[in-house]
Amino acid sequence: MAQAIVVEHLAKQFKIGQVQGSTMLREALVNMVKSPFRKSSGSQEILWALKDISFSVEEGEVLGIIGRNGAGKSTLLKILSRVTRPTSGSIRVNGRVAALLEVGTGFHEELTGRENIYMCGSILGMPKKRIDAKLDAIIDFAGVQKFIDTPIKRYSSGMRLRLGFAVAANLESNILFIDEVLAVGDGEFQKKCLQAMGDLQGSKRTVLFVSHNLAAIEHLCSRAIWVDGGIIRQDGTPRDVIEAYMATFAETRQEGLDLSAVTSRRGSGDIRFTKIEYLDSNKKVSGLIRSGDPVVIRLHYEAKKPQDTPIFGVEIHTQLGTLVAQIHTYNSGFDIAYVPVGTGYVDLVIQELNLVHGRYYISLFLANLGHVYHDVLQHCAVLEVEPSNRYGLNRGISGNPIIGFSSKWEAGSLAPH
Repeated sequence: MAQAIVVEHLAKQFKIGQVQGSTMLREALVNMVKSPFRKSSGSQEILWALKDISFSVEEGEVLGIIGRNGAGKSTLLKILSRVTRPTSGSIRVNGRVAALLEVGTGFHEELTGRENIYMCGSILGMPKKRIDAKLDAIIDFAGVQKFIDTPIKRYSSGMRLRLGFAVAANLESNILFIDEVLAVGDGEFQKKCLQAMGDLQGSKRTVLFVSHNLAAIEHLCSRAIWVDGGIIRQDGTPRDVIEAYMATFAETRQEGLDLSAVTSRRGSGDIRFTKIEYLDSNKKVSGLIRSGDPVVIRLHYEAKKPQDTPIFGVEIHTQLGTLVAQIHTYNSGFDIAYVPVGTGYVDLVIQELNLVHGRYYISLFLANLGHVYHDVLQHCAVLEVEPSNRYGLNRGISGNPIIGFSSKWEAGSLAPH
């Protein structure tokens, strides 16, 4: 079978803190605007987002790409989509490409939704009659009938995402790149996306699908690669690759997950998370977390400046990206008046983990009462919940996996250390 994509020794370097030389027209225009106002640190820090990556994809293959935040997955798709150039290596993409990399990528702000559909079709080389035939299906899928003749700049992020996916899935491209589309949007839209992607199987279109939704990767993809630290750690069947990927979380569960080196975070940095641990009710490291059991989530931190009334927060998301719990010290009535410079930890004690067995993602945030965020880490850890007999043998709760937690916060060790 012919190869749709060939990647050989691909590498991408970023220089942190310095304005980059433009590699594409879009980047050049952005730098023209931003450069006069940027301050140079005078030093140069090199970040290799991709390191000597090589792989190929056959025509009609659906390839899933998994990995933690900051692993290099999105950078890879941007290079393949020619949004940015590699530092070294080569790529060959044989076919017309449609890409959904970010909300509204490829849309012209001043054009209406309808005009943007025709513009995208024209770029793919489709005649107007072919676009006409697809138009109603695109508008219906996106659910933007009332706004189709409104300029895109007035669309919400959700509307842009829905229209972007509808355009990418329905127009006649040979190759489709999709980056984290299931992490945004409501449940109904996510189901429509999954159905549409299922329909792509056997359609002879080549698909590269980046997602944290491991269940969707296993169900929809014929092959998967695991990107970690800018390299491909494993390439194989979705099940084998996912099992190897998840094994790394099982290993870190025993000793806690080091968060200090995570780069995909935002906030002032005045106080930051450094480690997360899962403990049992006796405050011992837990190697097994079961549905209905008590669990303690211990959050280690380092305060570089003294903090008045800091707020510690935990969010739990399903693999589809749906928020099922947000627990923070402020809404729990647990006030921390002051944290001095140093290291320490706080414990979120959950008396009953009322989650159906499966994999969930943990996001963390540190803020203050003035709505200043000091540290935000999205999907920084996995919570793998094992089944138990609490709800009966092989029985789970369908629909919303959680009604509410019985939980409390405890001050374990507040700095200094």
